[in-house]
Amino acid sequence: MNQKNEELRWKEVNTEHVVQDAWIDFRKCDYKLPNGEVIGPVYNYSKHSFALIIATDEKGRFICVRQYRHGIDEVTTEFPAGAIEYREKSDVPYITYDNIIATEDDAFEAAKRELKEETGYISDEWTHLMTVPANATLSNSNVHIYAARNCRKVSGQELDDTEFLYVKELDEEELLRRINGGDFKQSLHILGYYLYKENKKLGE
Repeated sequence: MNQKNEELRWKEVNTEHVVQDAWIDFRKCDYKLPNGEVIGPVYNYSKHSFALIIATDEKGRFICVRQYRHGIDEVTTEFPAGAIEYREKSDVPYITYDNIIATEDDAFEAAKRELKEETGYISDEWTHLMTVPANATLSNSNVHIYAARNCRKVSGQELDDTEFLYVKELDEEELLRRINGGDFKQSLHILGYYLYKENKKLGE
């Protein structure tokens, strides 16, 4: 890292794990600023990194799901997505700053699994679109965004006990109506759609 970047870096001087379990590592921290002042508390967290799939079927329809999101207390339309498990490769049974960082191989396996489990669709045409921090201000978790084209239905859903969702295939006009009308509320999913469009345009 160059000297100018180092001059901007905050230095963590104290960390308290407010909650640390299999779902989140929520931290209360004190930081030393570049001017020497110490500020706190500053809150940040680590959660599972996750895979997000912009999937289209053989008719070109977008494969979406409808499910409840407790953060906004609403049922929304979104693309299939799911957490990348860390437990098999971790020495501890709880989330840490480091063990939620996944390889692209792990993320891709999660993407294929989640698409099939949530929708019953599979694809032989996958493209990695982007890996980016999900919320760089507060968290180091990443989202791995993929396109899956010409998906075909091979089974029913295989949902976890706490998953309640149904599949909705949308043409692009309807998808855009939901994005612009406020029914499609996940910002990273909207990013995924525009990455998909840009990737498709470059391939034409």
